[in-house]
Amino acid sequence: MPQPLIGMTLRQLREVAVAVGLRPFAAKQMARWLYVARITDTDAMTDISLAARARLKGQGYIIGRQAPKSEARSTDGTVKYLFEGVGDRDIESVYIPDRDRATLCVSSQAGCRMGCTFCMTGRQGFHGNLTAAAIINQILSIPESDSLTNIVFMGMGEPMDNLDAVLTAIEILTSPWGMAWSPKRITVSSIGRMKELKILMDTTRVHIAISLHSPHSAERASLMPVEKAYPATQVVELLRQYDFSHQRRLSFEYIMWKGVNDDLRHADAVARLLRGLDCRINLIRFHAIPDSTLQSSSAAIMETFRDRLNDKGFIATIRTSRGEDIMAACGMLAGRERIRGQE
Repeated sequence: MPQPLIGMTLRQLREVAVAVGLRPFAAKQMARWLYVARITDTDAMTDISLAARARLKGQGYIIGRQAPKSEARSTDGTVKYLFEGVGDRDIESVYIPDRDRATLCVSSQAGCRMGCTFCMTGRQGFHGNLTAAAIINQILSIPESDSLTNIVFMGMGEPMDNLDAVLTAIEILTSPWGMAWSPKRITVSSIGRMKELKILMDTTRVHIAISLHSPHSAERASLMPVEKAYPATQVVELLRQYDFSHQRRLSFEYIMWKGVNDDLRHADAVARLLRGLDCRINLIRFHAIPDSTLQSSSAAIMETFRDRLNDKGFIATIRTSRGEDIMAACGMLAGRERIRGQE
């Protein structure tokens, strides 16, 4: 079975180098070809002998790059890409250009186990974890790859439910031998799986985004079943153990639904829950999905909610909606078998 080289760490590449008769230092040469030169064929590794390249192929090693299967382009410049996934389910990633920023929203799983009622990904069930190679491929294989300024793990899946692969991808992104990105360019979103979240915060300096959506336990549990296992109050207490005043940023994601979680009592409860945390609160307009009775709060209600939080000393903003016309907005990724691009 072919073994992709992308998605491998320097330690893993050293093992490959030795296996094909090279000195361990050849791992850095391979990493440079994979993550800096971004080659698509082992024959392009011109500072590695022809014999060694032949042994790489003979032992089943390939670069592992796969182009998107299809794409859909929004009128606002957002692009949704469809990639081969796992478990007979394709995955989606979303490229979002915004003035001097170019963000890619990457997936970490095909489907999701978390079962959030408002999310199309969660509704499709869980089909499998992506490998580090499949995660890195999303970053390397879109046409806009060279212009990316930010990566957000906010696509399909719960990153903390596939922590090993996510940590490997972050290592490749941030290591000097890899893509040498600053951790400040990477944000990882989570519903708050506490053991895994703690490992992520202890071993990386990436930004953290927590899906909150309600400050009340029973209400949050009706929207996000994981509240029963990972109560927001306990997640917040864990976060209080970390310093978010320098380098690393903490944010809370809060989708707003009409008549559900959008009155001033909710705003005050959010303020009480997060009191003393150095954080931002991102208010998100809900995008209607099939078979859901949930409706988005009005712009006026969202502005009132934002202003209440700002008056209480928080930095609260209303996130600009992107890619809704191509089903690329928050909560809408579903891994359809085909995306019909523009003619």
